[in-house]
Amino acid sequence: MHQDVPVLTIDGPSGAGKGTVSARVAAALGWHLLDSGAVYRAVALQALDQGLSPDSQAAADQDQLIDISQHLDLSFKPGADGIDVLLSDRIVNDRLRTEAVSVMASKSAAIPAVREALLKLQRDCRVAPGLVADGRDMGTVVFPDAQIKVFLDASVEERAQRRYKQLKEKGESVILSRLFRDMLERDRRDRERAVAPTVPAADAVVIDSTHLSLDQVVEAILQLA
Repeated sequence: MHQDVPVLTIDGPSGAGKGTVSARVAAALGWHLLDSGAVYRAVALQALDQGLSPDSQAAADQDQLIDISQHLDLSFKPGADGIDVLLSDRIVNDRLRTEAVSVMASKSAAIPAVREALLKLQRDCRVAPGLVADGRDMGTVVFPDAQIKVFLDASVEERAQRRYKQLKEKGESVILSRLFRDMLERDRRDRERAVAPTVPAADAVVIDSTHLSLDQVVEAILQLA
C-alpha cells in the first residue's frame, strides 16, 4: 500500500448519495476515484461476457473467476450521475445493474481468492495525488489508515425518496413503499453481517445529509480535506 498517498473514504448505507458526492469531491480535489461497490459487479459482468453461468459449480469456473479478478482492467471517472465505471475503457454503468450481474457478483464474493485479489486491486487505486474511495467498508477494512474518513448517512425515508426519484427519472416502474421496505432490510443485513459490516469507523466524521443539499454535503467534506 502507498501509505504516503492521502485517502478520503466515504462510507454509508445504500441511497445516501455516496457516488455523486464522491465524484464531486474527487473532481474538486483533482484526486482519483474508487467505487468499491462496482468492483465485484465488474468481475461478474466480465465473467458473464466470457460465458460463465451463475448456476455453475464447476471448479474450472471458479478458477476463471479468480483469474478475472486478478487481471481486471477497471477504472473510474466522474460522470453525469456520479461515478462512471470503465471496464477495458468502456463505460458499463447500466450493464452493472442487471439481475444476472447481481447473482454472479454474490457468487464471486464468496470465493476467498477473489476477495483477496479485489482487496489488492482496491488498495492499488491509492496513487498520487490522492484517492476518494466510496463504499461500505473503505474506512474500516480497505483503508483503515485513511487520513479522512466520512460516514455519509440519511434517514431511510429520505434515501428511499431519492432512489424513487432517480429510478422514475430513468423511466423505471417502481413502488415507493417497496423501496422503503427493501432499504430497511438491506440496512439490517449490511449492519449485522459478520464480515465488514456497514458501520462508521471509530475515527470517522458522521454527516447526516437528510436535510442538506448536495452542495452542502460536498462543501462539508471539502472543509475536512
